[in-house]
Amino acid sequence: MARTPSPPVSLADDLARFRAFGTRTRRLTTYALGGAQLAVPTFVNEFWTAKQRAASNLHEISYRACFKPQLPRFFIGRLTQPGEVVYDPFMGRGTTLIEAALMGRVPYGNDVNPLSITLARPRTNPPEQKTVVQRLGEIDFQDAGEQPEDLLIFYHADTLREISALKKYLIMRRENHQLDHVDEWIAMVALNRLTGHSPGFFSVYTMPPNQAVSVKSQRKINERRQQVPTYRDVAKIILKKSNQLLKELERETLAMLASVAAQSRFTTATADATHELPAGSVALVVTSPPFLDIVDYATDNWLRCWFLGIDSQSVKITVPKQLEVWSDVMTNVFRELHRLLKPGGHIAFEVGEVKHGKVKLEEAVISCGLTAGLEPLLVMINDQEFTKTANCWGVDNNAKGTNTNRIVVFRKS
Repeated sequence: MARTPSPPVSLADDLARFRAFGTRTRRLTTYALGGAQLAVPTFVNEFWTAKQRAASNLHEISYRACFKPQLPRFFIGRLTQPGEVVYDPFMGRGTTLIEAALMGRVPYGNDVNPLSITLARPRTNPPEQKTVVQRLGEIDFQDAGEQPEDLLIFYHADTLREISALKKYLIMRRENHQLDHVDEWIAMVALNRLTGHSPGFFSVYTMPPNQAVSVKSQRKINERRQQVPTYRDVAKIILKKSNQLLKELERETLAMLASVAAQSRFTTATADATHELPAGSVALVVTSPPFLDIVDYATDNWLRCWFLGIDSQSVKITVPKQLEVWSDVMTNVFRELHRLLKPGGHIAFEVGEVKHGKVKLEEAVISCGLTAGLEPLLVMINDQEFTKTANCWGVDNNAKGTNTNRIVVFRKS
């Protein structure tokens, strides 16, 4: 007979009774991959939806393969207290960390991609808009550094000069150890405005807005649309986007964010070797790992790497293609998470749905966590329609990518 673990009463009962969006929760059972030695209770419902409150404007930074802010908020509010540490070992654009900071929790973040710190950390400690205005006024946007000719396929020559001048300024500030949280904010906003599909970006029309196509592909787009890059005012665009991100934040919120940011930690490492982070410090992990080679993170970010002065070839992001190899990698990640968690701490590990639903990664994840010494408590499946991001890629609900959020919740005894 299969044994059933004891889930936390409050969370399991909450999921079982959940009716916020008008549907009843269904209860199923999920088994660990390779056998029926462990039966894990599984709760299916629409636990977050577009029907609920809009997320903070701070999240409006484009990035491939990111979950909705409502996902981490759901667990942060139920499994942590203000002042406790919330961690994401695959932080991406930092969705978990922004929500944690907004809820008064201390954000810890890690990602092997160095761009992640640039995208995430500034939004856990944002400046006031007037400070951004002042800093941009101090930058000489005519003092340009390198201006690769190939990039004129994306930018007007004057726009490229301004982008290059901003790049030169940021790199010099970093090398002279002068880079502060205002500079980091400007770098984050500029990074997000490099390419896109509207006049709110520095580039000519291109798609999608959360990555850069190759120079060859952009040349084809320009020819097909009969377009040439027009001048875009870099400082003006940064100020407009900055205002959009900051406009809802009151001074009290900014002060609270600065307070928790002073305790935050951000690292660039593989998720199984975050040696800079202290053992027993984390109350909750909310994360979503790479899924079986579905997204090519390195190729997506070549232009962003250029802007930050990072050698894109040095960023080694490996996403295993075989389930067995992926499981071995994740087992090592879970061992590291076990080290970081304090006793009684939790992990909410979101794995989506891949390969037409034929691969249920939650089954593999349960086995990985068990091997690492963690207790699998429950599986939660948030069942809802695809996001607009997936639709812009032409992804059908059951064809590619994620169709449902599938989260395995673990506890460290």
